[in-house]
Amino acid sequence: MPYVSIRLAGKLSREQKEKMCAGVTRVIAEVTQKPEDSILIFVDEEQHDNIAQGGKLLEKPL
Repeated sequence: MPYVSIRLAGKLSREQKEKMCAGVTRVIAEVTQKPEDSILIFVDEEQHDNIAQGGKLLEKPL
């Protein structure tokens, strides 16, 4: 059973997550030849100030 973990800085709407997960599922199913219903996707949304790049915390987009 394939599983994918997607970590995001910030939040997406439910609709955005549904579209993202549907697209990722299609690609993985095609490449692995596994049924779509066997693919698990975990979406973790992190606050920007919990992520650093180049030693500096990310700024929340305006």
